[in-house]
Amino acid sequence: MKTPISPALVAVVGPVEPALLAAWTAHYRRLGVERFHLAFHFPDHIHDAWRHQLIAASHDLGILPARISTGPWHEHTNTKLRDFLREQAGPGWHLIADSDEFQTYPAPLTEMIAWAEAAKHKVIGGLMLDRATNDGRLALWRPEIGLDRSFPLGGHLTHRLLKGDPRKIVLAHSSVAVASGNHRAPGHKPDPDTLACVHHFKWRSGVLDDLRRRVDRFTSGDWAEHTPAVRSEASRLLQHIDRHNGRIDVADPRLAFRNVTLDRLPSGWAVEAAKIAVAWRPHTAQSQPGSTISSPSS
Repeated sequence: MKTPISPALVAVVGPVEPALLAAWTAHYRRLGVERFHLAFHFPDHIHDAWRHQLIAASHDLGILPARISTGPWHEHTNTKLRDFLREQAGPGWHLIADSDEFQTYPAPLTEMIAWAEAAKHKVIGGLMLDRATNDGRLALWRPEIGLDRSFPLGGHLTHRLLKGDPRKIVLAHSSVAVASGNHRAPGHKPDPDTLACVHHFKWRSGVLDDLRRRVDRFTSGDWAEHTPAVRSEASRLLQHIDRHNGRIDVADPRLAFRNVTLDRLPSGWAVEAAKIAVAWRPHTAQSQPGSTISSPSS
């Protein structure tokens, strides 16, 4: 059996800080990724200087963006750009990640793919673990300190507080279609016993403005949505933050925040992740799978 080659990474990148893009690229290069297929999308409120700075940072990292677009951040924007990138990436396996998602696997990527091919699986799944500061503040972070030390806690904020879908398709063969939000691949179910940990570094300084803007744009109709689920999840987060003096309540036992790190799976992850993934159901009839918040800071 031939040894699988490293997957092509496919990502739609919003107006994140250049330091996050650098840390994200370095993380996936450590995992063995060599091919990056990135599309950048900038909503209208983003200044030209920020856009130029981030594109320059991408070039400095040795990555030539496949597409740069501007305009409303409709719910379907990510999906269209992602599918364009997957077509460009060509046949083989694709690693799919948002720019605030840092995946950690039970084994090296080539071994994960070899295992999937031997089992005749065409997707590999993951489960989101939201990262937070020690005191729940939505903080700025410095590259010299790093994400792990700035956001040392990992917990189930998306799943247990926001009522969002924490499941992710992290690796998919090019022949497999992936749903909006990368939460499902219709007709394909990931093995629940080999789930990657998707460290979610969304809860940084500036995210509240992004969420409020997204709620406003969807409510007004300026940005098109398929269901109100994204707005509902954003509203739950904003209400929680308001109740806890601008912070995430990392002491809430329901959210199971604990110290974690990017270089290994959390203790007991296989059992914990499988239990959540198998039991997860949409929160309401309106909350369809694949509707987790995906704001321009993602």
